[in-house]
Amino acid sequence: MKINPIYWQEARVSSRSFRLPFIVFLCDTILALAALLNMYSMVTQAKATAEIQYASFLNLYVLVACIEFVMILLIVPALTSGSISGERERQTLNLLLTTRMTPADIVVGKLMASLSTMILLIVSSFPVLALVFIYGGVTVKDIVLLLLTFVSTAVLSGSVGICCSSMFKKSTIATVVSYCVMAALVLGTVAAAKVAAASGPSFWGWLLLVNPAVPFGAAMGKQMGSARRLSVFETWAGSSFQRLTVGDWLWLSLVVQLLLAGICLYTAISQVNPRRRRRWKY
Repeated sequence: MKINPIYWQEARVSSRSFRLPFIVFLCDTILALAALLNMYSMVTQAKATAEIQYASFLNLYVLVACIEFVMILLIVPALTSGSISGERERQTLNLLLTTRMTPADIVVGKLMASLSTMILLIVSSFPVLALVFIYGGVTVKDIVLLLLTFVSTAVLSGSVGICCSSMFKKSTIATVVSYCVMAALVLGTVAAAKVAAASGPSFWGWLLLVNPAVPFGAAMGKQMGSARRLSVFETWAGSSFQRLTVGDWLWLSLVVQLLLAGICLYTAISQVNPRRRRRWKY
């Protein structure tokens, strides 16, 4: 199997550096501390009241999953927003373009290198999520579904970051713009849907399909039981979306977000291609 040379080089450099194990250690430590503190509070409450609230262990699962989801939104744009612009700053992008690699190889290789780091963080955190298996309530299928939503969010965030990195020359500006775009996707679509729902059903509610929090909320709602299934969508998008089930929202959101990620990658490839890219001042 042919391995992308950019990915191979980035993977070797990152695996030999101190940065990767430090990031894994830091992220897993944060998740483990949050889980242990939550379990300690549950044990203390059980000693005081002589009652064991098994629903609290599901809340532990939700807490750890939410922390990890926020970490993905914060870390992935930082990993990818300097991939192409960093090559421009080091004046090595033109050297890469003179090789036999195509612009698509460069962009996809950079994205794969960043996503491999994030996937390693996601997989390494699963033992913390597996603490809920001690008392039940979550199956292996639920964990796999959660992994799918995490990977989809990482792909979308990474594609947005590498698109901004290809459009701007400076990594600082690319990082700021990528965070602004992700904030617009996560918070801006929610605000637009809420404002539109206040005056009645409208097409603005469909903007939630590009929101990375939608498949994550759908997965959490499906795993927490039927009582919570449509509450998050009724709050954000109004009653016009009650005809859609959680499963419909989940898979439709994943497809739309992967298509959006593909558009971002195509834009990045066009910007890297010296024959087609548009000149940006910053």
